[in-house]
Amino acid sequence: MSDILEIKGLCARVEEKEILKGVDLTIRTGEVHAIMGPNGTGKSTLSSVIMGQPRYEVTAGDILLNGKSILPMKVDGRARNGIFLAYQYPAEVPGVTNSDFIRTAMKASSGKNVSLFSFIRDFDKACTELKMPDDLAHRYLNEGFSGGEKKRNEILQMKMLKPKFAILDEIDSGLDVDALRIVGENVYDMVNESFGCLLITHYQRLLDYIKPDFVHVMINGKIVMTGGKELITKIDNEGYDWVREELGIEIQNDDEKKTHALLGSCAHGGNK
Repeated sequence: MSDILEIKGLCARVEEKEILKGVDLTIRTGEVHAIMGPNGTGKSTLSSVIMGQPRYEVTAGDILLNGKSILPMKVDGRARNGIFLAYQYPAEVPGVTNSDFIRTAMKASSGKNVSLFSFIRDFDKACTELKMPDDLAHRYLNEGFSGGEKKRNEILQMKMLKPKFAILDEIDSGLDVDALRIVGENVYDMVNESFGCLLITHYQRLLDYIKPDFVHVMINGKIVMTGGKELITKIDNEGYDWVREELGIEIQNDDEKKTHALLGSCAHGGNK
């Protein structure tokens, strides 16, 4: 039976500025949804609000996981219930190794001790699949990593934690062609009846590897259009002017501010 993440009439603001203005979206495990749209129209804000970033205030609507509102939950509670967020700009954490960080996150998410043997086996397998360096386990989290290594490290965390739903915020930015293929294929290989994915991206190239079932266009804090792969091609060729003309709307830029947070806050029970 599929898990369902439902976003209903979601409105949210930050610093008295309304960013989300009534977002409706339903995602089931086994599905890949892509959200595209001009800069500053609410895409990254949506990902942060789903994860519970306290900087944003939900003013209307709801987010339901299998029919239960997750709005009362803090970040760690949402993570424990199977929601994962990969940020566009992963932060560096000196003094905390990758292996300690991920193992602690796994224990916090499951509430169970993690066998060292099985952890090492699964960690090494994920590193091989993502073509990560052999010394990754002992390196500090993202410290000294290239942009591509940081993005692959986010996907490594996701592969180890096995969430129900992953929200990937522009994981393709800063990736070269080879890294993009590696990241895309690893994400798409995870999609099954127990895992669904919400992608936020500007570029068609990522969607060559992570093939979406649904493509949504977000403008002015709302999803204004939903379709299939044909939308990707049209956006890639023509941009968003045709959407504005077809729907008779003006595209506003709300200058979304990126707020960076760590999965570690989920692992240690803190807020983002």
